[in-house]
Amino acid sequence: MVNSDARALALRMHEAFNARDVAAADGIFAPGFHSHPLRGGVDAVKAAWTAMFAADPAIRTVLEDVLVDGDRVALRSTVHRSAGPAAGTTMLEVFRVAEGRIAELWGAAAMVDR
Repeated sequence: MVNSDARALALRMHEAFNARDVAAADGIFAPGFHSHPLRGGVDAVKAAWTAMFAADPAIRTVLEDVLVDGDRVALRSTVHRSAGPAAGTTMLEVFRVAEGRIAELWGAAAMVDR
């Protein structure tokens, strides 16, 4: 996969999230996809996204950094929520790309002191 393709896939994932396009996950994540933080596949991602949208309809992400090295992509993004102590959370994600889709994902989140 070319670096620009992997970068475009990262952008597509965040655009789908921000557009509340849960169905787009089927085309972004590989059939055998595994999320280590969610301990599941694409259905776990779709369930997590749906729960996040229900909990905070204003939630959105902003990509701050996208780094690509071969089949790996590292992302740093800020999760913006409508209010509360986690209103600005930094999320770090690393994913592996296979055949144009996200095949495996690792991630962590931390509160940002603004």
